[in-house]
Amino acid sequence: MAVSALRPASSGDDARRDFRLGERYRSALDLPVAWNDTLDVLIGHRSVRAFLSDPLPEGTVELLVAAGQSAASSSNLQPWSVVAVEDPERRARLAALAGNQKHVEQAPLVLLWLVDLHRLESLGRQVGTPTEGLDYLETLLLGTVDTAIAAQNAVVALESLGLGAVYIGGIRNKPAEVAQELGLPSHVFALVGLAVGYPDPNAPASVKPRLPQEAVLFRETYAPGPDAAAVRDYDRRLRSFQREQGLTERDWSEQATHRVRGAEALSGRHLMRDVLNGLGFGLK
Repeated sequence: MAVSALRPASSGDDARRDFRLGERYRSALDLPVAWNDTLDVLIGHRSVRAFLSDPLPEGTVELLVAAGQSAASSSNLQPWSVVAVEDPERRARLAALAGNQKHVEQAPLVLLWLVDLHRLESLGRQVGTPTEGLDYLETLLLGTVDTAIAAQNAVVALESLGLGAVYIGGIRNKPAEVAQELGLPSHVFALVGLAVGYPDPNAPASVKPRLPQEAVLFRETYAPGPDAAAVRDYDRRLRSFQREQGLTERDWSEQATHRVRGAEALSGRHLMRDVLNGLGFGLK
């Protein structure tokens, strides 16, 4: 079934399911599963980079944090924190640090999701317990995973409320400067930003197609090497998306490999180990 035919013909669950999956893959994915509003929000996710200036309802930040805190946490360590930034001048400075991303300035709210091991370090001092385990790479990985899961919970929550968002990975371009801007103590690192607001209806965001499942789903054991046919098919579908959006057409296979070709492609993040050491992370 062509994606152009995947338009909800009715309010039925089957129509919604076929439409959403068709958007996501630009191809039919015949799944005989019951559909619901949660799946609709998840599969319909899109990055929003154009926001209205309308303020968010009172309590929005607290609700999104509650959603984040409802995510799983390894050993219940809860090793993350959030800085909510609404001040226009601070948003402008963060936008510059993130590579001059204008939507960081435009969005009424920017959430900075922090890997926060400082709280555990401080707690150890208070109760008289050593915290040398904080200096190992595993603990940073644990904090990174927990922080990312929490942030994604917040994204699902805000999208269910009719809000839109986009992750700001560029916040890691200058992590030391971001730490200074936010007043972060030792053992705290801004992992990712999240620009949040009401999507601008005059600049609607579209669902970007993903790799076909043949390229990412394995049964029982992993199959080394990409599925060449699946990647070629995805290159074609992504080009179709780019053409519809008025974007420069470029194969995903070229774009993805270009992004990992070497240190020069990492926007300064190849120095991350040194920066993290400077921010108090041991990385043993």
